Amino acid sequence: MNTQKLIVFSAPSGSGKTTLVKHLLSQPELPLSFSISATSRQPRNGEVRDQDYYFLSVEDFKQKIKTNAFLEHEEVYPNDFYGTLKSEIERIWALNKAVIFDVDVIGGYNIASQFPDKTLSIFVRPPSIEELEKRLKSRGTESEEKIAIRIKKAYDEVHYAEKFDAIITNDNLNTAKEEAYQLVSKFLNK
Repeated sequence: MNTQKLIVFSAPSGSGKTTLVKHLLSQPELPLSFSISATSRQPRNGEVRDQDYYFLSVEDFKQKIKTNAFLEHEEVYPNDFYGTLKSEIERIWALNKAVIFDVDVIGGYNIASQFPDKTLSIFVRPPSIEELEKRLKSRGTESEEKIAIRIKKAYDEVHYAEKFDAIITNDNLNTAKEEAYQLVSKFLNK
């Protein structure tokens, strides 16, 4: 398998991309390693520092932007920065593994456009915006105001789907997992 590759999963928040990425990472025959994103937001319950995210202060994040430490970054919400450190790709490729990303839609698009020949970009589409809103509310991790912001953003993000190499509609989790596995396995075996 060719491990000098990038696999990008992007979707509106609540679409199930993290669940699909975790499923793929649990498949021992796939030589994958998770790209840990950096963020300036506060950790959510259960998130582990330097495992789920590199949690940086807003000031530290802005300093890393100035020093060109990011492959891509975005201010997703006011003072909520997310980005991929260049050092993450180098770290994972040194392990002889392909990099798998769980990133927002703009970040995913930006990564894929920088490495078009080495990237498989997958857009995870929710069955509907209404279902997406239900999923976000059932998480119980964010205020109604934050959920409303995420829903508004989701309306814009679904228009990017066609710019990705593949689209998985996550209306049945087992089917979505199988589709993701087949796409990634085929890409790594090219």
